[in-house]
Amino acid sequence: MADYTVFEHPLNEKCRTLLRLSHLFEQFEHHLPLETEWNSRAALMALLDVANVLSRADIKSELIKEADRYATALGRMAGKPGVDRVRLDQILVDIQGVSHALQHHPGQLGHALRNNDFLSAVVQRTSIPGGSFDFDLPQLHHWLQLPHAERLMQLDSWRHEVAAVQEAVDLLLSLIRSSATPQQETAEAGFFQRNLPSGSHAQLVRVGLAPDAALYPEISGGKHRFSIRFLESLDLEHPAQTQNDVAFLLTTCSL
Repeated sequence: MADYTVFEHPLNEKCRTLLRLSHLFEQFEHHLPLETEWNSRAALMALLDVANVLSRADIKSELIKEADRYATALGRMAGKPGVDRVRLDQILVDIQGVSHALQHHPGQLGHALRNNDFLSAVVQRTSIPGGSFDFDLPQLHHWLQLPHAERLMQLDSWRHEVAAVQEAVDLLLSLIRSSATPQQETAEAGFFQRNLPSGSHAQLVRVGLAPDAALYPEISGGKHRFSIRFLESLDLEHPAQTQNDVAFLLTTCSL
């Protein structure tokens, strides 16, 4: 879908969490190498949001279970004709690696970040609109004035606390996205719906539109079915479903 604008919609809560974490890690990685204090501030906030998402007590076990389930599903492919055994074996090694790293991560994921006094103070104040201004958080203001190399080193140290999560999220989402190939579809009068077979383990819907389409999809659904409405974006305040047929690429990712 290189030449298309891609919209993604998760079909279960586990995939929703993976996408949110991936979104936050991408923000962090974007801002991390940039030198202004605003970039360091944005990188820090993304990392704190990661820690907040990881505060759920069950997320560590869920990631491990998903990694093990994917390993089992992919392992069944080993004897099928046409399978690239070298590539498959490498993927299985990668899955084993992230699963092992998560299992041996001490305590709850992100615990060290949530229990850092400096970071906790930032979290408490940033819940207030404008609460991270200098007079509320002079220590943050001081940290932001440090040389970029020092801020970079500190941010990288904090990121290390959740590095196992980042590796797991990147790998699992990569496997989900590559589990199916895009298919050309048409939404008649701007509407498309599909039922999902029982036990399909559908994880993610990906919709590809040409960049000049002047449309965007509104996707809803779960494990049994999903629907897509294509809305005209000419008026941001009052979008309406197009009455034209819409050609698009659809990938229903199941693993």
